[in-house]
Amino acid sequence: MTKIALFGATGTVGTRVLREALRRGYEVTAVVRDPAGLPGTVSGTGSRTGTGTIVVVRGDVLDPASVATVAAGHDVVVSAYGPGLGDPTDLVTAAKSLIGGVRSLGGDAPAPRVVIVGGAGSLRTPGGPLVRDGAGVPAAVLAVMRAHGDALDFLRTVPVEQVHWSCLSPPAQIAPGERTGTYRLGLDDLVVDEEGRSRISTEDFAVALIDEIERDAHAGRRFTVAH
Repeated sequence: MTKIALFGATGTVGTRVLREALRRGYEVTAVVRDPAGLPGTVSGTGSRTGTGTIVVVRGDVLDPASVATVAAGHDVVVSAYGPGLGDPTDLVTAAKSLIGGVRSLGGDAPAPRVVIVGGAGSLRTPGGPLVRDGAGVPAAVLAVMRAHGDALDFLRTVPVEQVHWSCLSPPAQIAPGERTGTYRLGLDDLVVDEEGRSRISTEDFAVALIDEIERDAHAGRRFTVAH
């Protein structure tokens, strides 16, 4: 059974990723700063939810030593970390910490893969400009978009032979909704429908992320999804 270490398990995306992984029968280590913050439907230590199992541990995605401690013995490390109202540049710190922590692992066992939830700001729009270069983007949102872009720039310097990574960017709009199990894939271009909309439910975004864990289709690349 695939073992997943999940950072950011209490966030909007992280909780959906956790539920999707448990739904498919994976062993998930939910890494949180405060175990009490995990929703009651999936909280508990060594508990079983659906067909998967969950263990809740304390950890810090911004600390490479903490990442290494948690990542050891897992097949995949997933980061759904977001800075919230904190410093957006922590997204870059988290990316470097994840790569550094995994890279530091020794031993004969293969190092775990790394799958990181990125941002939409660095995706190209159908007209050519990046999403973050559009008119009317609030300054606070722009700061987060730029930090996600800087984190992606760092990831692209990491040889996949050293750390087997991929990064999943959301579409322009993502919000909790229905799990349909369907989505369309893209790489560096925003995925839009016939009416020019780019959106997905958080539930289907989680489906796409777990699908990537199963298929390993975007090693060393950023990709994106939308309905």
